[in-house]
Amino acid sequence: MDAVGIAKLATSIADTGTRQDVAIAVLKKSQDIQAAAATQMLEAVQSAAPAPNLPPHLGNHINTTA
Repeated sequence: MDAVGIAKLATSIADTGTRQDVAIAVLKKSQDIQAAAATQMLEAVQSAAPAPNLPPHLGNHINTTA
């Protein structure tokens, strides 16, 4: 291999490494955003109060003949 070929190969390898670093950073950021959204949704579900004063027998049977 000549010097130009070696330089092109080294540049290509460095460029590939940089692209992978950027892709990993973007992936981690998207995972952080998804985790924050999931946490927010879970907090919203947990803060929802149950319906007040409903009898305990509601929701125990399903009408399958309707």
